[in-house]
Amino acid sequence: MRKQNNTNTKTNGKVNPLKPSERMKIPRHLPIEQGAEIRISNFEEVSQGFNFELALEEAKRCLECKNPVCVDGCPVNIDIPGFIQLLLEKDYQAAIEKVRESNYLPAICGRVCPQENLCEIVCLLGKKREPVAIGKLERFVADYEMAHGKFTPPQKAEPKNQKVAVIGSGPGGLTVAAELAQRGYDVTIYEALHEPGGVLIFGIPEFRLPKHIVKEEVERVKALGVEIKTNVIVGRTITIDELFDELGYESVYLGTGAGSPNFLNIPGENLSGVYSASELLTRVNLMKAYKFPEYDTPLKIGKRVAVIGGGDVAMDAVRTSKRIGPEHTILLYRRSREEMPARVEEVHHAEEEGIEFQMLTNPVAIHGDENGWVKSIECQKMKLGEPDEKGRRRPIPIEGSNFTIDVDTVVVAIGQSPNPVIQQTTPGLETTKWGTIIVDEKGATSREGIYAGGDIARGGATVIQAVADGKRAAVSIHEYLTQVREENKKKAEQVAES
Repeated sequence: MRKQNNTNTKTNGKVNPLKPSERMKIPRHLPIEQGAEIRISNFEEVSQGFNFELALEEAKRCLECKNPVCVDGCPVNIDIPGFIQLLLEKDYQAAIEKVRESNYLPAICGRVCPQENLCEIVCLLGKKREPVAIGKLERFVADYEMAHGKFTPPQKAEPKNQKVAVIGSGPGGLTVAAELAQRGYDVTIYEALHEPGGVLIFGIPEFRLPKHIVKEEVERVKALGVEIKTNVIVGRTITIDELFDELGYESVYLGTGAGSPNFLNIPGENLSGVYSASELLTRVNLMKAYKFPEYDTPLKIGKRVAVIGGGDVAMDAVRTSKRIGPEHTILLYRRSREEMPARVEEVHHAEEEGIEFQMLTNPVAIHGDENGWVKSIECQKMKLGEPDEKGRRRPIPIEGSNFTIDVDTVVVAIGQSPNPVIQQTTPGLETTKWGTIIVDEKGATSREGIYAGGDIARGGATVIQAVADGKRAAVSIHEYLTQVREENKKKAEQVAES
């Protein structure tokens, strides 16, 4: 069922004078972007988004459908026609407030959410033309608010005097914290790193998601009264049970993501010059290695870099590597271009930036020199067989097709798994064989009062999926704590009567 958003709607009828047939003739507008030849030498944001003129013209393309399936396509059910209508009225502040009713992180999601596979893929305009650029319009109204400083925190409910701990300050953790704070709960986020933001800070490059955007969105969560404690590794610094028993928290949300990199388990992966994508991206994004020696994090990258993988993290790693300055940057992927799970936009940008794609190529060994440093990577050509359980055609090795590529650095970007520290230190918390935490349809774990979402439960999720999980868990935690509150009230009444 689609969530109905009725608050703050200021539309007084349709303001788009164009007939549906006229709207369909308007081509989809492209955002303003840095040219490829310029952006490969900097870490500034590639897409500059829409200006006022482009945003208003793109908004005119919306068909104002009676049954807006785009809302159902959005994991958090943003009232898309509602905010676009307000945008057309040039009431940009009301438009972003309409978005934030469903998504408290619009400036982030407007940049990194894969709208092309969610709300935009079901847009009715896309049946005959290109769909409305919903994500770009969301980013526009969010950026308008940031530029004009008009944000005011939503009104909060009366204090419940109940404490909730949120573990992890990524998109899911920030969302559940914001949702519960608005409901009147006392929320504290515990973050293992020295800066809040989780994957938004350490995993996504500056040229896709500027860190000042993340920091401003974090400040808006804090404006609701949420406290954030950094440098706290739950499971080591403090355990889940201690949060309950010693600090008085009545519920805990686990949103720690998946921070342990997966490897290929091929010869040579322990050589110097082999990085996981998470290490490379953390060194660059969080520790500013690209600004060495201004920042104390050197990163030896060499002249030739090979990145292994075909997802969004592989795109981030290969495009980040390109900007550090090697002469040659290669992406190795064992399937074809059509099977790549990365966003089409990111693949397009990578190609524009001169990155070489070697499809149907699977690494089988990494070779080193006499000093233990990478000197080459041995690969095998592949062909595609029948589709696997996910619908992608299975790669099959071609015997006798091995070849070698000279490289100085290898970056492995084939996925990540949850860090097991919380699972190992929390008795009774059920997990899968992959280390992910088992949750039900409400986000509840096997331990009463503990909820989870995002990568730690899914194993691999987008930012917007983590946001959706956070919203779902917030509702569940609210229901749970309401029940606890009522039970405590009954017990107190019984004690008073006796």
